Order: sequence, then C-alpha cells, then structure tokens
Amino acid sequence: MIPIKNPIKKPALFDAECRDKGNAWLATNSTCERPRDFWSPFKNDLASGFKDRCAFGAMWISSGTVDHFVAFKVDATLTYEWDNYRYVEGWINSSKKKTSVLDPFIVKKGWFEIILPSMQLVCTTAIPKKYLALAQDTVKNLPLGNDERILRTRREWYRMYLDGEINLIALKKKAPLIADAILKNNITPKGSKNKAKSKP
Repeated sequence: MIPIKNPIKKPALFDAECRDKGNAWLATNSTCERPRDFWSPFKNDLASGFKDRCAFGAMWISSGTVDHFVAFKVDATLTYEWDNYRYVEGWINSSKKKTSVLDPFIVKKGWFEIILPSMQLVCTTAIPKKYLALAQDTVKNLPLGNDERILRTRREWYRMYLDGEINLIALKKKAPLIADAILKNNITPKGSKNKAKSKP
C-alpha cells in the first residue's frame, strides 16, 4: 500500500447518473440483498485517480473493480458515494469482504515495504501505533504479504527491471514499492555498472 491522492476528482456526471439514481433506487428497494450497479460507468475515472494501480496491491492492473470501502451491508447510505470507492484487484476485493482493513487513503509514505528477494510485503515502524494492528491484519487477511498470486506479479515486475525491459522511472509508476526496494538495496539491471539512482 502506498499514499494515494485524496480526494479523487469526482466525474462531472457522477451525481446525476450514479448518486441520484442509486439513492432513488435504494429508497424503493430498502430490503434488497445487493445494490443495483450505477457505478461501473465511472470505473475508468476511478482507475485514473489511482493511476491504474490497485489500492491495496499498489501495482498496475489492467482491469480492477470498484470496491465499496464501507460495504453495502454495513452502511447502505454510502453505496453511491464517490468517496467510498477504491480501485482494487478483483481477487483482493473478494478477500476484503471477510475482514476489516486499513483505508488506503490514510496510508503515508514508508508505512509498507517489499523485502527482496522474497517479495513479501511487510509493515514498517513508520506506521503509527493506532493503525499498526489494523495494518498488520490487512497484510495478513487480504492477503498482501505472501500470497502466491501477488508474489508472482511482484516477481515479474522485478524480473523485467533486472532484464532491462523496464527502467526504474517506469517501474516507479507501475510498481512503486518494488522500485523503492530496488533503490534501498542498490540493485542494478543485469550487465549494468551503474547503481540505482535514488530519485527515479
């Protein structure tokens, strides 16, 4: 997880096409099990706000989902609120439904890091005590720390850098925590004699 610019600019038509229509629908369907989807037309706007990176995995994804951070069954009144949405990898979103998690919008720089070469995500001592237990549970339960699905993706970004297929500047945009780990460990691409620059 990495810091995310908040608030994300709300699309011009969002209130009319999602918030207003959704709340009107809720008013006559208060006992429904699942809300009607008025938010999907704005998924690309949400993705852009997250720079096409998963809010939890902090890596570029081609087709994420709109996650309701506060679930419909917890507070239905937030179902059609723009600031309740996060852009999330599908399988991570499914895992989230089972647990309370740290809000990506409150994460600050340096709270999490990738350990090389294991590619595991860990919490750092920079996390304030009041958030530490929740952060640890988030890493464990989503799971972000060492699930093979996410490790495999991290390994591929790392391999692309080592093989010279992507430079550090591009990696910083696509998988910033891996770029930070590379900088911290002064790792260079294969065949390169230059150290990784501290400011990609």
